[in-house]
Amino acid sequence: MGYTYKDSGVDVEAGYRAVRLMKEHIERTHNKNVIGGIGKFAGLYSLDMEEISQPVLVAGTDGVGTKLQLAFIMDKHDTVGQDCVAMCVNDVICQGAKPLFFLDYIATGKLEPEKVAMIVKGIADGCLEAGCALIGGETAEMPGFYRENEYDLAGYAVGIVERQKIIDGSAVVEGDILVGLGSSGVHSNGYSLIRKLVLQDNDRINERYESLGCTVGEELLKPTRIYVKGVLKAVGRYNVKGIAHITGGGFIENIPRMLPEGLTAEIRMGSWPVLPIFTLLKEWGNIEDREMFNTFNMGIGMVLACSPDHAEGILDLFCQEGYGAYIIGKVVQGSQGVVFVP
Repeated sequence: MGYTYKDSGVDVEAGYRAVRLMKEHIERTHNKNVIGGIGKFAGLYSLDMEEISQPVLVAGTDGVGTKLQLAFIMDKHDTVGQDCVAMCVNDVICQGAKPLFFLDYIATGKLEPEKVAMIVKGIADGCLEAGCALIGGETAEMPGFYRENEYDLAGYAVGIVERQKIIDGSAVVEGDILVGLGSSGVHSNGYSLIRKLVLQDNDRINERYESLGCTVGEELLKPTRIYVKGVLKAVGRYNVKGIAHITGGGFIENIPRMLPEGLTAEIRMGSWPVLPIFTLLKEWGNIEDREMFNTFNMGIGMVLACSPDHAEGILDLFCQEGYGAYIIGKVVQGSQGVVFVP
């Protein structure tokens, strides 16, 4: 007998089984706009144009990054899928767009159907939270390229917005208020530094802290919060002028992305609760404040710019949505991008 594909490390039967296991999770996300099921060469989605006269498609792509290594160590794979969805759809809503559908890409050294099904479950959970459909994806078995117990995960989201309602920050002016939306934790950024602090210097992953209410590993695997439903409500009711997703680069890189030239975000320290995990990370690494704000979200996952007369209404809306919202600063003249004041 000659060599087979399985002899090289690729088990196509395991791939078929993985598809069968993930099918129920994918179908939970489907709505009337999804045409056909999974298994085709591409996903099909019908656009409903009744309420949009000048539709603009908005696309975003991202991955989970080295946070995945904690999932490998803890053998917990049902939440990183939500991270992947969140990183994409939270970018899409920064333009005021409603996410429509999502596609994923999972690459691994050895395909384990049950593990892949758990990853896809997390993706489906995230899609349901974001109100979008999971219409396709790719699972690649790549022996020799990835270690057998490891995988990479990335995704792609497409949304839609009325051309006249695109949010690009151009309407932001001096005196506008900055509303910060509370994060669920570290989300999915800064994990290369975190892994050095938690794994390499001292294995803290199983340590339990009263301030966290769980182990360090459990805290660090909390999935990224998805802000879609609340932000879309805010955009529909109030004049939201700019939106920034606080991801890699923290406050210092991301907030200026929604500001016109000549304007700076003045952030008032102490105006929101910094989550305990950030206090611990700062202590473990003796990290300077500016480095913390240039790496982590510090308890704020998204920032909205609005006029002063809309700020209180936006705060009330997000409190009703079940997560914290805080006035964390204002827009001032300047070219520094972000300044921090007491």
